[in-house]
Amino acid sequence: MPELPEVETVRRGLEPAMAGQMITKVEQRRPDLRFPLPEHFADRLKGRTITGLSRRAKYLLLHLDDGVDLVCHLGMSGSFRVEEGSKSRTPGDFHYERSKAAAHDHIVLHLSSGAHVTYNDPRRFGFMDLIPQAELADHPFFRGLGLEPLGNELDGAHLAALFKGRKAPLKAALLDQRLIAGLGNIYVCESLHMAGLSPKRAAGTLAKKSGAPTAGAERLAADIRLVLEDAVRAGGSSLRDHRQTDGSLGYFQHNFRVYDREGETCPTKDCGGTVRRIVQSGRSTFYCPKCQK
Repeated sequence: MPELPEVETVRRGLEPAMAGQMITKVEQRRPDLRFPLPEHFADRLKGRTITGLSRRAKYLLLHLDDGVDLVCHLGMSGSFRVEEGSKSRTPGDFHYERSKAAAHDHIVLHLSSGAHVTYNDPRRFGFMDLIPQAELADHPFFRGLGLEPLGNELDGAHLAALFKGRKAPLKAALLDQRLIAGLGNIYVCESLHMAGLSPKRAAGTLAKKSGAPTAGAERLAADIRLVLEDAVRAGGSSLRDHRQTDGSLGYFQHNFRVYDREGETCPTKDCGGTVRRIVQSGRSTFYCPKCQK
């Protein structure tokens, strides 16, 4: 399942080709993906201009000029391919050939520029929907989603306010989509290691009695943004089938500090500890018990 940086990487890769373009033709090659596509899906998209692209948590949003958003979720294996003539758009540098079998090319959007964007999904765990922009906040996909972790909105004060009084383990609180939207297992492990915070400590310990953020809360907020931005620049972790817009495999996976490095020496300078793996809420947690307190 793609995490937030993968979706943000796809958004940034699609935006130059799609923003400001009219959809002149839609090839809908099946009636459903993970869920049935909306009624009259192709007809509703044809003739619409894409005014911009954004992301909410792990959802990609294409804003249309009629006030409706084309909402896309990539599922396990969904990806977009941008083609202009004989060339494919390549937002990344580390290439990995993906399946181009026509049987897996389910949706093709033809743009007024002459380019076309193909949604390919071998497993069909992804899905698309058309939702009025005014109704997004109350839609089941988005209702109850928490703070976005990219950008300046997430800071130590926000973390302290979210976690004050919470006895749940810090890692579990960070994965709670009602508190922070889009954070996934990999990047939580990486952020906690950078901040020197144990995934097992109570989330409420990031807030002082007054409600003010601790130094740990300030470090963690900064490190979450740093880890996510580094992952976006590198193309995302690209676990399993997920790849960049053009099918390229991201390479942030080669830079993991602790994730999937059980038994290796902690990379923190002068630590000398060993990365351990434990299971929390059914998910693998990788951390260094020596330097993460």
